[in-house]
Amino acid sequence: MVRVKIYVEGGGDSESLRTKCRRGFSKLIEKAGLRGRMPRIVACGGRRCAYEDFCTAVQNAAPDEFPLLLVDSEGAVSSEPWDHLKIRDGWNKPSYATDEQAHLMVQCMEAWFLADRDTLMEFFGQGFRPNALPANSNVEEVSREDLARALENATRDARTKGAYNKGKHSFDLLALLDWSKIQDSSRHAHRFFDTLRRKAIA
Repeated sequence: MVRVKIYVEGGGDSESLRTKCRRGFSKLIEKAGLRGRMPRIVACGGRRCAYEDFCTAVQNAAPDEFPLLLVDSEGAVSSEPWDHLKIRDGWNKPSYATDEQAHLMVQCMEAWFLADRDTLMEFFGQGFRPNALPANSNVEEVSREDLARALENATRDARTKGAYNKGKHSFDLLALLDWSKIQDSSRHAHRFFDTLRRKAIA
C-alpha cells in the first residue's frame, strides 16, 4: 500500500488551527472515496514552509511513501504546477520529485468554496447574500482579491456565523464541501483528487 502524505499550506502557527486544517482536508478527501486508504495531512502553516517540508519529505521518503505538495497558486495559472511555482516563487522541483507531486489550489483555497455555493449559503445562514459572489462559473479565473471582497460582502450580514474569517471559518467550511463540485469546477482540483485516487491504492 502506498502511504500518501499531503504537505498543505494552512494552519498558521497555532496548533489548534493546524488541527482544524488537518481535520478539514481529511473530511473533504474522505468523501472522495478514500475511506480506508486516507492520506496523512501535514498542516505546514505558510506556503514556503509547506514547500520546504515537502522537499525534506521527498528526499527522505521510504519506497512506499508518496509525498504531495498542496499550496495556493496565489494567481492565475497558465503553466504546469512546478513551472508556475518556479516562475512565481523561484521554487525548484526537487530532484527526487515527479510532476504529479505538486498541486495547486487556484487561485486560493477559498475558490473551492465558490464551487459549492449551496453549502456556503447553508453554512452562513440567514443574512448571507449569494448575489455578492462572482458569477463566473470557472472558479480558477476569480482573483484572490476579488474573492476576498466577495466573501466579505456576501457574509457581512450573516447572523449565524458572522462575516467570513479565515481562521474561524475556513477549515470548518472546507470539511462540509462537496468534493465532486470542486472537482467539476476546477481542473487543478480534478487533477489533485485524481492523483489521490490513483496513488492511495490499498
